[in-house]
This record gives sequence, structure tokens and C-alpha cells, in this order.
Amino acid sequence: MRLIIMGPPGAGKGTQAKFIAERYGIPAISTGDIFRANVSAGTPLGLEAKKFMDKGEYVPDAVTNSMVADRLTHADAAEGFLLDGYPRTLAQVEELDGMLAPAGHQLDAVLCLTVDRDSVVERLLARAQTEGRADDTEEVIRHRQEVYAEQTAPLIEVYGSRGLVVEVDGLGEVAEVTERVLGALAQRTA
Repeated sequence: MRLIIMGPPGAGKGTQAKFIAERYGIPAISTGDIFRANVSAGTPLGLEAKKFMDKGEYVPDAVTNSMVADRLTHADAAEGFLLDGYPRTLAQVEELDGMLAPAGHQLDAVLCLTVDRDSVVERLLARAQTEGRADDTEEVIRHRQEVYAEQTAPLIEVYGSRGLVVEVDGLGEVAEVTERVLGALAQRTA
């Protein structure tokens, strides 16, 4: 199973990724985790990424693509993977296609967690308060939601045209959402 999980900040991607990875026996691969692993290991790519991360900037596509390509060569990803946070741009969509093609692989599905924007803002504001995230104001959270919508709409359109998009309501109790997600993926692969 080769999957991508998408959804706005606060949709529960990280939580659901764990359950999906466990169910299918594949690694959940988060670009944030890849960046941190490369930085802490002091790899050349990690040192390059750190320059941008330290400034609060996006890591350039070339560095991100190289890290993802390297991660997909690990033995645990041979039979599949779940990507979280990649691809983020149309250029990265093409790059991922190029990574998979030589081995004759393709994506099985692109899981999109859909949520009501106001509900997610409330969820993130509550989390910010309990976790002491003073920088997570309503204005900042709403801006992140808008940026996500603008940046991912083209990706969802591309994957939708390939018949890969599986939309699942991401609101509700974690167990309810997990049941919907696993049910939708089971139908997709049946």
C-alpha cells in the first residue's frame, strides 16, 4: 500500500497516520520527522535543511525531494509507505512520480481528511492553550488554514484526475475517524 495523507493543520493526520501504518504494516513517513532525523544525524542534507529551518523558512524542494527519495529506499518502505507532508507542490508531485516509476510502483490512494474550518480552529486554539503555544493565535491558525487550502487544492485536483483521492470526514472522536479511514481504504483496495 502506497499512500499519501493530506488535510489542513489540526485535521488529525499524524494521529490517523499511526493507525493506518499499523493496520497495513507500512511506515508512516513525515517530512518533519525526516528533516529532524537528518539534522540530528548531521547528514549533508540535514545540514543543508537546518540552514532553512533555523530561519523558519521552507526547506527547498531539491533538499526535500532528496531526503524523501532516500527514505523510500529503506527496507521498511519496500512494500509500501504513508507519506505525511509530502508532496506539497506540483513539482513534488512530479518528483514523487519519478521516484516510484523505476520500480514500477504507483500510489494506491491519496487520503484527504476533510474538516470544518471553524471546528479545527477551535480544536487548535484549545490545544494551544493546554500546550502553552502562545504563537498559535486564531489569526495565525486561520492563516495556516488558508495557505493549506491554496497550496493543496492543485495537488488534490491532480490526484483527483487520476482517481486516487479518497475523502474522509476528519471530525469526531479519534476511534470514529479511524473506523471511517480504514473502511474507506479497505473499499479502495478491495
